[in-house]
Formats: sequence, structure tokens, C-alpha cells
Amino acid sequence: MVKALEENTVGSVHAKERKRDYRKSMSDHVATALLVYTGLQIFATVHAMREGMNNIAPYVILVILVAGIIPFCHKYERRWTSLSNEQARNPEMGTAFKRDVIMLWALALIVPIALTAFFKLVFS
Repeated sequence: MVKALEENTVGSVHAKERKRDYRKSMSDHVATALLVYTGLQIFATVHAMREGMNNIAPYVILVILVAGIIPFCHKYERRWTSLSNEQARNPEMGTAFKRDVIMLWALALIVPIALTAFFKLVFS
């Protein structure tokens, strides 16, 4: 009985891996990355304002950067959501998917801090 349960569990894990839909996964990553990016951008802007950047520039920069990232992420996501059903579940797409996810998260984590540092240098 235990062996049958183990085989069933292993089989269902492999079935889930084969059924992974890269379209939905990328949409989830993009949505989460946008939230993280926006949170980091707000945090970095507030931090910059506490350090003496007390004019309207941080607010303008914040709005521009948050509004500017949305079309970029939408275009990035569209590359994956336009896949056919067969392509979206093709395991061979895994490498490209991982590459794009790493790039997306690198941008979401690095860009807010780098841009805030740049604008802090320019406006201080």
C-alpha cells in the first residue's frame, strides 16, 4: 500500500511538471515583480527624501518610474502569453523561461535602487 502511494505521488509530480503552463507562470512572475518593484521604488524614494531630497522631484520620479515599468512588463509578458497551448507546455521552453524570469527579477530588484541613487546624485 505504501509503495503504491509513493508511486502515485511520484507520478503526479511528473505529471504536474509536464503540465506546467509557462503563460500563467510568467503572468504570475510579472505581477509579483511589479509589486516588488513598486514597493522598492517607494521605499527608496522615501529613504532619499529623508536624506535631504526634499523637493517635488522624488514624487515626479516615482510616478514616472512606476508608470514606465508597466508597459515594459506588459510587453515582456505578452511574449509568453502569445504562445500556443502546445508551446506553453513544452518542456524545452524551460531554459528560456528561467532566463526571462531571472532577467525580470534582476530588473525588479536592481532598477529601483540604481535609479534612485542616480536621481539622488543628480538632484542633490
